[in-house]
Amino acid sequence: MRLSTRNQLTGTVADITIGSVMAIVKVDLDGGQQVTASITKDAVEELQLSVGQKVTALVKSTEVMLGVE
Repeated sequence: MRLSTRNQLTGTVADITIGSVMAIVKVDLDGGQQVTASITKDAVEELQLSVGQKVTALVKSTEVMLGVE
């Protein structure tokens, strides 16, 4: 996957809390920190996210998006 987003942080999904529409995904970054992303419940399902899965957090301005390969 090639993206123009420069701020790409690799890590592992630590926790997923799914609500009726949105989900909170906590990612333990490879550098020892944690980042939290608010994404749609549909996105969690479409990406088939699960705890322990390797992901890349893409940070653009005030948004945090997750990408998987």
